[in-house]
Amino acid sequence: ADEDIAKYDGKWAVEEMKDSKLPGDKGLVLKSRAKHHAISAQLLRPFTFDTKPLIIQYEVNFQLGIDCGGAYVKLLTQTPDLDLDQFVDKTPYTIMFGPDKCGEDYKLHFIFRHKNPKTGEYEEKHAKKPDADLRTYYTDKKTHLYTLVVNPDNTFEVLVDQTVVNSGSLLTDMTPPVNPPAEIEDPDDQKPEDWDERPKIQDPSATKPEDWDEDAPAQIPDEDAAKPEGWLDDEPEYIGDPDALKPEDWDEDMDGEWEAPQVPNPACETAPGCGTWKRPMIDNPNYKGKWKPPMIDNPNYQGVWKPRKIANPAFFEDLQPFKMTPFSALGLELWSMTSDIFFDNFFITDDRNTAERWANDGWGLKKAAEGAAEPSLATQMLNAAEERPWLWVVYVLTVALPLVLIIVFCCTGKVTHTHTHTHRDTDTYSSTQTHTHSRAERYIVIVSISRYEHSRYSYQGSYGCLKSLKRLIQIIRGKARNILYCNSPAAQSHRSLRLPSSSTGSLSSHTAVGGRCVRWGAGWGSRSGHCGCSLCGFETV
Repeated sequence: ADEDIAKYDGKWAVEEMKDSKLPGDKGLVLKSRAKHHAISAQLLRPFTFDTKPLIIQYEVNFQLGIDCGGAYVKLLTQTPDLDLDQFVDKTPYTIMFGPDKCGEDYKLHFIFRHKNPKTGEYEEKHAKKPDADLRTYYTDKKTHLYTLVVNPDNTFEVLVDQTVVNSGSLLTDMTPPVNPPAEIEDPDDQKPEDWDERPKIQDPSATKPEDWDEDAPAQIPDEDAAKPEGWLDDEPEYIGDPDALKPEDWDEDMDGEWEAPQVPNPACETAPGCGTWKRPMIDNPNYKGKWKPPMIDNPNYQGVWKPRKIANPAFFEDLQPFKMTPFSALGLELWSMTSDIFFDNFFITDDRNTAERWANDGWGLKKAAEGAAEPSLATQMLNAAEERPWLWVVYVLTVALPLVLIIVFCCTGKVTHTHTHTHRDTDTYSSTQTHTHSRAERYIVIVSISRYEHSRYSYQGSYGCLKSLKRLIQIIRGKARNILYCNSPAAQSHRSLRLPSSSTGSLSSHTAVGGRCVRWGAGWGSRSGHCGCSLCGFETV
């Protein structure tokens, strides 16, 4: 036992994260690299699997990323001899849960030890792999909330950041299955010697045709080919290098007769070829190869032999695997090639609402603080381009090119206005006057993307902005004139525009650039609580 304990020489600390966004918020930190770590805590009372679910959740932050190592917890089985001072890898546990990674193998364990009701032995049952891509949780250096819910109806859920990434049944989605098969193959059964498993056999009545020539070659010389004119039969393809000299230290007694190295024959450079001419080879039309009898269905085919089934002597049926062995302590027994793994807010309960409130008050604050400290979308794009310069090409094609197209659409049109005025004066005056004139008009389009936070929503991306950009192009192609669209708080407050603060809706005329009076069309925007996007088009003087 002392030898088992001695290897756990990794250090722990209680401290803030290296890049903490919540001053004073401390957690448990695994400090040593390439060492074994073990730490545990006794619960106030054992957890018994009865009629209420088990919910366990805790936070992990791989502050330096993770190369190879785990951050999972063990719920230690309640036993009379449980001694946390002797906590090692062999200490019995009821459930093991949490992230684990080595190389490109990203895991999120849920393992429980099931007790065989017939033998009393325990066997590990592993949940199926999550369908979600787990890579980000190990690489983004953010705090993530890991939650396991096991219900009395034998269902389970695994959540990361309050989003389900895996779910299933203890009865059907564990490996190996909780319940063994009722029947197994008889280990003493043997295949009869005359058992025929061949579905096809050679036709015993078939004979080789008399004209079948097995000795005919696969290829023959092309008799229709002719030697090209100018072929130099007497010239070798390679000759000794006339400029080569025998080395001074060449010893013919030891090294043999010296020969100049071979070089291409210059006489062959202008000729179609040199040396002995040979006809090219072609496929032999009479080639048939080795004759084999055709295959036919085997009249004696008996199928693939399998041992007979017998009753499984180890069979049992546990329809309530949820009723696991009670546990009375929580422990971290880990090895990692990366240090500074941050743990916080371990929480075990049988009430899901309580767990969610605890998560919102703890992990929710960290998430909000980390999100507020993130760089803007533009900054992220610039940083990405610095690391991967080829992204500038993508930016030009996806941002600059559409802007150029919009400006071209807006600035090159010639608009003809027709005004019709009708005046009536009680049966004494009636006339209609029509005035038509043409002039070139210019439109400038301002496009901007704004990031904002308000109440329950935060910036999610620029999808809405792309929709708005597409809508603006549709408006321009629809020959809309004198229309100002603007849903940018920044643009609306600009002195040259003097626009009201509004992102949607139909508005009347307002003063724009140069004092020109323009009219808003049907207002629109992409502001859905998730994205702030600005698309402003206005006529200039």
